[in-house]
Amino acid sequence: MKMCEDCLNYEYNEETGENECIIDMDMDDTERYMGGMVKSCPYFMINDEYAIVRKQN
Repeated sequence: MKMCEDCLNYEYNEETGENECIIDMDMDDTERYMGGMVKSCPYFMINDEYAIVRKQN
């Protein structure tokens, strides 16, 4: 999903060689999210590397 690619919780796993979500969701949350029953992921955090710089200014 495009939304996952922009998420801070979406990281590269060296063991599998793939990107994956590092949030440990329970089975119910995973089924709701993958089944399209929710409009957005409740754990989504924008991967904005400039956020800290904006706070300093």
